[in-house]
Formats: sequence, structure tokens, C-alpha cells
Amino acid sequence: MSTAIEVQGLRKTFGMHVVIDDLDLSVVRGEVFALLGPNGAGKTTIISILTTLLSADAGSATVAGFDTRTQRAEVQRRISLTGQAAAVDDALSATENVVMFARLAGLSRAASARRAAELISQFDLTEAARRRVRTFSGGMRRRLDLALSFVVMPEVLFLDEPTTGLDTRSRRDLWNIIRTLAAAGTTVFLTTQYLEEADQLADRIAVLHDGRVAALGTPADLKARVGGDTVELHDIRGELIGRVPTDGSVAGLRRALDELDELDEAGYHGTVSLRRPTLDDVFLAVTTREKHNA
Repeated sequence: MSTAIEVQGLRKTFGMHVVIDDLDLSVVRGEVFALLGPNGAGKTTIISILTTLLSADAGSATVAGFDTRTQRAEVQRRISLTGQAAAVDDALSATENVVMFARLAGLSRAASARRAAELISQFDLTEAARRRVRTFSGGMRRRLDLALSFVVMPEVLFLDEPTTGLDTRSRRDLWNIIRTLAAAGTTVFLTTQYLEEADQLADRIAVLHDGRVAALGTPADLKARVGGDTVELHDIRGELIGRVPTDGSVAGLRRALDELDELDEAGYHGTVSLRRPTLDDVFLAVTTREKHNA
């Protein structure tokens, strides 16, 4: 498989603070790749370097086959970026914003109008299409900002915490759009603080900590690293009484229940549930381990 993004030995400092430290990363074309990490871990800095907004102090990065340092114009023609802050014109209406971006992207007047109508509908802004953006709520502005990223289908789409400020319905609508884009061949590189979002969307996930990739793999692979399924017994207050590992088979569940039944018979009456590892477990395990090893 060909790569859409290739990073080798990337390093970036601000003053005495090392933000990215000897980072290696590879993203396959058509992949949805999620970058997770605590605040200040360097996620936005990495996106800024990959989209040519910043230069690295050392190392190399290519996007769509072009060097982000020496071939910036070629990279910029092949990518789209939605940052954490909405980059829309408050004085224009929603439709005018989209038409303007479409015209700047080279679409004809008629094609720009058609694309604007499609995106306004897709991002649930039809009722507000003619309103000035200055009257929009934060969530509406965010949806419009995202719509602008889809005016022309890029080879690589960068989304920096794209669903921040969106309600649950809008967030899931955007997930569907991202899945459609990836299915059509667009590479999606996103950062997010919503671990469920990464779990739902990403083909692979990198967990960033102290400027380095501390864990990398599919969501299933990462969750498997922190343990398997367990059957848990909680008391009436919801506090954990006992936990027994299980392989998920009927026989394994039966053995686990038999072990927990001994606790229940001892007077620890409660409820039983099956628990599977989550990305929250991965995130906490990785960042805690890295902190202790530092």
C-alpha cells in the first residue's frame, strides 16, 4: 500500500520546551488515522507541520508524496484543513461563505452554487443558509467551518478536533461523512479528545505522549494490550466487589459466574456485568506508564 503521510525523525521545540521529539509516523492512503494525546502533547503542532503552517526543527515529512518543507505549494493543493477555531467570514451568509470558497477552489459560478446547496443541506444549515454568520451559535459556526473543508475533495483531509462544540446528532452526521470520504479514497488524519470518536472512525490510532508515539495500532489491538474481557460483580451501591477474567466463550462466562457466585453466597449481593477494555483504559495505561518511566 502507498503512503499518504510519511514522517521520520520529526522534532519541534518552542524555546526550551520540546513539543515533538524524534517522531516517526506513517499513514496509508485511504486510511482514517486518529491521533490521541493529552492537552499539550503536540497534536496540533504535528498537524501544523504536516499542513505546512509550521516548519520542523529536524526530520522530514511528506504528504501526498510531497515534502512539507520544500514543496509546500504542492502539498497545499492536495490537502484540506479544519482547525480548532472556525475560520468563516462573519459578514457573509452561510451560502455566501461556501460559494466563496468554491470559487477560490476553481469551481464555476454554477458549480459553486450547486456545491453550496449540497453542503448547506448536508451539514443541516438549510434554515440558516441566508443568515449572516455573526448571528450563528458556536455549533452552527463549527458545522459551517467543516462544510468548507469538503468543498473540493482533497487527497488528504486534516481535522483538528473536528467535533468540538457539536451536539451528538451533528457529531454522528460528521462521522458518516468522514466514512464516506474514506471509502472514496480520501485519507483522513484527525485529532480528537473524544475516545469514542476514535474508536468508531479510525482504522488505526496513535497515542501521543511527551511528543512521541507511545502506542500505535487498530482500536482492537490497542484495547487487547490492556487486558481482555472480565465479568464483574458490583454491590447495590455500584462498588466493585470482584472481577474475573473471561475469554468470552459460554464456558468461560460460566466459570467466571461460578467464581463470583461464591462471593455472592458470602453475602456480597449485587449485580453482574461483562466489561470489555476501552480506549479510555488504553489512554490511561499508556500515559500513566510513560509518566512513570520518564
